[in-house]
Amino acid sequence: MSINICRDANELGKKAAAEAAAYLNGVIAKNGYARIVLSTGSSQFETLSALVESDVDWSRVEMFHLDEYVGLPETHIASFRKYLKERFISKVNLKAYNLVDGNPESIPPLSAKLRERDVDLGIVGIGENGHIAFNDPPADFETTEAYIVVNLNETCKKQQVGEGWFATVDDVPEQAISMTPYQIMKCKKIITCAPHAVKAEAIRATLYDAVSNTVPATLLRTHPDWSLYVDKNSGKYIRTF
Repeated sequence: MSINICRDANELGKKAAAEAAAYLNGVIAKNGYARIVLSTGSSQFETLSALVESDVDWSRVEMFHLDEYVGLPETHIASFRKYLKERFISKVNLKAYNLVDGNPESIPPLSAKLRERDVDLGIVGIGENGHIAFNDPPADFETTEAYIVVNLNETCKKQQVGEGWFATVDDVPEQAISMTPYQIMKCKKIITCAPHAVKAEAIRATLYDAVSNTVPATLLRTHPDWSLYVDKNSGKYIRTF
C-alpha cells in the first residue's frame, strides 16, 4: 500500500496519472498490450485530464469501466458512458473500449469479454459512503460474478446530487450495474484517486476501520499493489506519525 498526500486535486491528478502511465508502459513493453478499468465522477476529473496527456501508446490499451445507472440514456448528463466518451475515449486512440450500457441483459457478454484476459490496472475511486464502483454498504463481498445489478443507497444518491449530476435525490435511478468487489480486486494494480473534503471521513474509514462490507473500500487494503492518492482536504484524518 502506498499513500500519497498531495497539495490539491490538480497535483493529485498529475501524480496519479504519472504512476498509471508508467505502469501501463511497463506492461505494454512486456506484453505488447494492456487492459485498464476506469472510474468516473467529479473526483476523477483531474486524473483523467492528466492521463490523456500522458505518453502512452493507447492503441495498445483496451478499456473497461466500472458502472452505469440502469436505464439511464447516454444523452443524460449523468451517464458514465457519456462522461468517458467526452473525457477520455474521444481524446485517445484506444485499441478497444467496452462500456456498461445500463441494460442488465448486457452483463453476460460484457463479463465474458472482461474475463478473456487479466486486467492490468484499475483506477478506482472511493465514494462518500465508502463505496467502490456502485457497491454501496453493505456490499456483496461473496459474489464472484464480474458485474451485478445493485441498489443505490441514500448517501450515494445524495453524492450524485451534490456533484451536480441530478437535480434531486428522487431523480437518481434506484439501481445501477456495477463491477463487483471481487472483480475489482482482480486488477493486478489499483490506483485510487480521492480528492476533496467530502471524502475525508471515507478515507479515514478506509484506512483505519476493520475490513468490512459496511465500508467496502476497506477491501482495497488487502490488495497487494494499491496506491491511494488524496489531497490535503480528503487526507486530513490520515495519521502521519
